[in-house]
Amino acid sequence: MTRWATLAIAVLVSAIAAFQYTGSASGQAGGGWTVLFDGKNLDHWVGDGTATFKIEDGALIATDKKDPKAVASYLVTKESYKDFTIRAEFWVSDNANSGIYFRCDDPKTINTKNCYEANIFDQRKDPTYGTGALMYLAEVNPMPKVGGKWTTMEVTAKGRDLSLSLDGKKITEARNGMLEKGVIALQFGAGTVKFRKIEIRPL
Repeated sequence: MTRWATLAIAVLVSAIAAFQYTGSASGQAGGGWTVLFDGKNLDHWVGDGTATFKIEDGALIATDKKDPKAVASYLVTKESYKDFTIRAEFWVSDNANSGIYFRCDDPKTINTKNCYEANIFDQRKDPTYGTGALMYLAEVNPMPKVGGKWTTMEVTAKGRDLSLSLDGKKITEARNGMLEKGVIALQFGAGTVKFRKIEIRPL
């Protein structure tokens, strides 16, 4: 009986270990983080139908805009999120227009009226709402420039408190209760925009 009990425990431990490994491989990054993009697939995302989204050299890019009337194209999460921190590595050309939209209450309509936007736009005519700004909520002065290099953006939304950091440095923060929950969208507006290693952690 003792030998059988020992064998049963060993099998149980192996099964638990296998389950934990599978969970990690399917999206858990440790420390409460869930991987939304790992350079391999777009399982957590859906396109808005205006462009083709591809993975090249482990990075996500948009190509072949299908709708000439579309000002920008968006890749949208399949899930909605309320309180969280999202961390994303991105690379943009100097003339790029991009951003991370969050708490969007309508996944089919992405804009600054029904979403918050963490902006990426080095050449915006009004630089106070350029790169690092929380659009129409928190200005940047001076505006950081991120064109031509990999940069990590971290956006936190907890209740009414919103903040944006670039490479570990807090750039802007705001307090607003307009939107409580919604999807996240990556914007591909102009220039070359690439995203890699996107993670989210609920708060």
